[in-house]
Amino acid sequence: MNFISADKIYTGKKIVSDAHLLFGGKKISAISKTKKGRCLGKYEVLTPAFVDPHSHIGMERAGEPNTEGEANEHQDSILTLTDALDSIQMDDKSLKDAVQMGVLYSCVLPGSGNIIGGHSAVIRNYAGSSTDALIARAGLKAAFGFNPMKTNAWKGNRPTTRMGAVAMLRSRLDEVRQKIRKYNQAKGSKKQDIVFSAEDRVLRDLLGRKLRLRGHVHKIDDIAALLRLVDEFKIDITVDHAGDVHRPDIFRELKKRKIPVVYGPIDSFAYKVELKHEDWRNVRYLLASGVEFGLMTDHPVTLARQLLLQTRWFMRAGLSRQQAIELISRRNAQILGVDAQIGTLEKGKWASFVCWNGDPFDLTRYPVAVYGEGELLYSER
Repeated sequence: MNFISADKIYTGKKIVSDAHLLFGGKKISAISKTKKGRCLGKYEVLTPAFVDPHSHIGMERAGEPNTEGEANEHQDSILTLTDALDSIQMDDKSLKDAVQMGVLYSCVLPGSGNIIGGHSAVIRNYAGSSTDALIARAGLKAAFGFNPMKTNAWKGNRPTTRMGAVAMLRSRLDEVRQKIRKYNQAKGSKKQDIVFSAEDRVLRDLLGRKLRLRGHVHKIDDIAALLRLVDEFKIDITVDHAGDVHRPDIFRELKKRKIPVVYGPIDSFAYKVELKHEDWRNVRYLLASGVEFGLMTDHPVTLARQLLLQTRWFMRAGLSRQQAIELISRRNAQILGVDAQIGTLEKGKWASFVCWNGDPFDLTRYPVAVYGEGELLYSER
């Protein structure tokens, strides 16, 4: 048994003062007022490892030209078999930088150039290979709004308008829905005559709510279009970005429908018309609505290592330090469906945590030790 002592422990749910984090092997045994085992250090603050719920890290790599980026596959508009994991390169320096700032886990998704871009991968940022990195899946990437329109020079069948992009997705979903109906109505051996391709099976899982659609979308009316598809096909979604939402009603509607928002990035330049209403003050509408939400970096749009830094806008809008830590740990893990392993410091969870000497929100401070699954990954000493 090992333990680390701290003046203050942010558990991801509450703050515990003058306590010890006990862990054996990869998992936490307890947060206790009593020491037990071998002391590995004493720090002023411990926090859970941070989780980035929407990133392109390892696909868009530091030190490589844009021409070598792999976030977007150009072969067609709707790609249901592409997998972000197959393009992640774990020697991306940004992964090491992220770990050194406490961001140990990322949900890596394909980019937003395609109507459907492919499968996500929740990874350990500290793993030696992409196979070892994989923790879980967290949905199928889709894009709404301007991004799929601007790719009409790419290969395959491409839309030139928002209505064209939505129509292409609607047509493909309806095709698979009709095939499902025929299969369900078929008797006995006739079911064998109805064949679902590998691409069909992905969309069948989506229509059966076994798979979540991760919808890249910024503007209010593009979210409205996405919600019309939800009503028509009864699919499970998250709204990723929502950077242009500058009224409270759309967040209230998402709250009513129990649709989570993966918000951000909040520190990026508003580089397109879709972000003309982008403003840190929009955070207040998000908070007031009560919708379930997390905070992304969208690396490399903002760097993964800056995830904690972005929480300052939420604190300016009223969140406490504890709530800010919770936002980028427990809440992000919960949206991704990996909260049984990470996101909080409590018994049975992975011993993945960050050690600080001083207030993490003091910009002159930085992690002095980082542990992932009980192993020391980084130390300033």
